[in-house]
Amino acid sequence: MTEKQGNQRRENPGLSRFEEGSVRGFLHQPEGPAEASLVLTHGAGGNCESPLLAAVAAAFCAAGLAVLRCDLPFRQRRRFGPPAPAAAEGDRAGLKDAILLLSAASPGGQVFLGGHSYGGRQASILATEEPDLAAGLLLLSYPLHPPGKPERQRTAHLPNLKTASLFAHGSKDPFGSLEEMQQALSLIPARTALVPIAGAGHDLNRGKFDIDGLLVREFKGLAGL
Repeated sequence: MTEKQGNQRRENPGLSRFEEGSVRGFLHQPEGPAEASLVLTHGAGGNCESPLLAAVAAAFCAAGLAVLRCDLPFRQRRRFGPPAPAAAEGDRAGLKDAILLLSAASPGGQVFLGGHSYGGRQASILATEEPDLAAGLLLLSYPLHPPGKPERQRTAHLPNLKTASLFAHGSKDPFGSLEEMQQALSLIPARTALVPIAGAGHDLNRGKFDIDGLLVREFKGLAGL
């Protein structure tokens, strides 16, 4: 256990290492029975120990959700570097495994899916492929297009997204402006909400914003929790 992991466990007594089947990460358990569950994963350059994911997971756990933040299969294979395009299908399979495992651990409760950047994009694609798998999506800094290349929109699957989705996006994110995000959300037939994070870039200030007020309450309202 690293010093950072030790500090996190002291600050979050319901936090434990999770390793089962193909899924690796950390499980946050609320003090009482979980109201619902959330699988949360990282972007192309990070892992499940990123400050943003840790902060978001802790906030949702404090609000009564069990949260599993997990490493995608590409990150399990190598500690650094972005995923290859060919890895995307396997990463979505890893997210499905995480959902099924968390669902089995919390029978009867709704399971939601979320991710930062690349992880959120794969979560949204998975939801179009298997629309009954997750009850809702939490998408942090959706990578709408590569920086400086607005013509390369990553929106082809959005018209087929039938899962309620909350998007949190920084006002200074080079992967898409708030105006571009609003246009992209108009393509989605499901219920959506866009939460602007003022002054934040793609890392959403590493989770240093009002997560409870801006994300947790909005998401629970959208999800009907």
